[in-house]
Amino acid sequence: MTSSSVQKDDPSGLEGFRAFDRMREALTAQLTGGLSPAALGLALFDWSIHLAAAPGKQAELASKAWRKAGRLAAHMAASASDPGTPPCIEPLPGDRRFRDPGWQALPYRLWAQAFLLNQQWWHNVTRGVPGVTPHHEDVVAFTARQLLDMASPSNVPFLNPEIIRRAHETGGANFVQGFQNWAEDAGRLAAGQPPAGAETFAVGRNVAVTPGRVVYRNHLIELIQYAPATPSVQAEPLLIVPAWIMKYYILDLSPQNSLVRYLVERGHTVFCISWRNPTAQDRDLTLDDYRRLGVMAALDAINAIVPDRQVQAVGYCLGGTLLSIAAAAMARARDDRLASVTLLAAQTDFSEPGELALFIDHSQMHFLESMMWNRGYLAADQMAGAFQLLRSSDLIWSRLVHDYLIGERTPMIDLMAWNADATRMPYRMHAEYLQRLYLDNELAAGRLMVDGRPAALQNIRAPLFVVGTEWDHVAPWRSVYKIHYLSDTAVTFVLTNGGHNAGIVSEPGRKRRHFRIAGKQPADPCLSPDEWVAAAPPREGSWWPAWADWLAARSTPGRVAPPAMGAAAKGYAPLDDAPGTYVLQR
Repeated sequence: MTSSSVQKDDPSGLEGFRAFDRMREALTAQLTGGLSPAALGLALFDWSIHLAAAPGKQAELASKAWRKAGRLAAHMAASASDPGTPPCIEPLPGDRRFRDPGWQALPYRLWAQAFLLNQQWWHNVTRGVPGVTPHHEDVVAFTARQLLDMASPSNVPFLNPEIIRRAHETGGANFVQGFQNWAEDAGRLAAGQPPAGAETFAVGRNVAVTPGRVVYRNHLIELIQYAPATPSVQAEPLLIVPAWIMKYYILDLSPQNSLVRYLVERGHTVFCISWRNPTAQDRDLTLDDYRRLGVMAALDAINAIVPDRQVQAVGYCLGGTLLSIAAAAMARARDDRLASVTLLAAQTDFSEPGELALFIDHSQMHFLESMMWNRGYLAADQMAGAFQLLRSSDLIWSRLVHDYLIGERTPMIDLMAWNADATRMPYRMHAEYLQRLYLDNELAAGRLMVDGRPAALQNIRAPLFVVGTEWDHVAPWRSVYKIHYLSDTAVTFVLTNGGHNAGIVSEPGRKRRHFRIAGKQPADPCLSPDEWVAAAPPREGSWWPAWADWLAARSTPGRVAPPAMGAAAKGYAPLDDAPGTYVLQR
């Protein structure tokens, strides 16, 4: 046998070449913040070459630029004689950069109006270019938006009336305080410490304080059983499956906004998974490991502690996606342990996953794989950075202006402190998740295999309660709504105001809350999202009580005595007090 044939047949030799490429890409990632230069380059080339070949589009843009210049000039002239002249363009909904009254005075209003007109023109430049791939169009539009947000007059000290007013009031001391804030933040970032003020929300002290015990632990999860708060409880226990990308206590924040405490006080026996924060040693954990060691292991423990009872299962974000996979696999295997399934801001069809898809294509996927291959995991700061870029105006620039130029610290709240307490994701699991769900959409297509059989959502017969949030940039509600097209069981859908986190953490009594709710039986016709909104009138308040009533209606009539804490005789002896140890891993 020749050496060339040995090399041809030896996969280890080829792996060496692949490892060289991965190392190069991992080094490049340190300079680009994890963004693939090739992915961005392809998008820019696609857009620019099609724009260059579209004289009609160029003429349209020139015409719009001329008209916008005329609108701005007319507005300038009218404002000079009448300060009460209405603006010629309004900010987009949710854009709060120019809400300060100072922006209505000259010359600040002209700078704001010029910027908004320019922003609108660039939207036209990056959209509607004939022939551009939709994904590349989204990437170019997103890139242009980032550059525009960076160049906003609200970020410039001598163009922002709020900063100028603050400087007059303090004699410039706001800049000194702002520099001190920046120095403190830079030091904390370099030392790997949480942001200033986060220490006031300590896990187990004033967040994640609902009483309970860890009753099961394996390499991947701790299962928390919460102590009853009522003399009798619903017969069916409730299992919460949070996303492994976040610490579970998003659902057990401060006592006044804890969903876990709310459920316990309503008479539910609540169990919750707390995921391990993986390290490089966990690089080979798979997506199916999360199903087996997570959802299925938790169900086995609950069945031992509360025998002969079905379980009301709840999944949030990626935890909801994982729960839907587990439920589909269980249905295929005739495992009827689930009484109902609740999905909170969780996608099952990833064909339109929203702005997160900007960071997920084949080029970016290969780049991410190389980064994770090198480290063994995806770092928490890289995922957090991607989420911040999706809302850079609110989460980056507005905060920089407030903390460093106005010189006032943004008040820390429990949700912000939790958001800074991020987790890592193991290499193999995250690569599988992105490839099989985002890129290949295997779950919606019925091609996702579990134990050698397809996990088809159509097999689920347990009733579904599904929640989407109006301003969700992680799991857009229209994408979440697609569960209607994939299931053959009863679906109750809720659309609540707020974003991916604040829309779910929406306790009763909070002001300016509303939601819509409507159910669909298997025989009912399926409505489009817009038709559904038109048919479901808004209701004031939190959606939590409506969900609690839905759970109660699907529980065994009457209540029972609370179960014991754990089941020591069956191998589920209580271990640590809640919140356990995994949630404290950094």
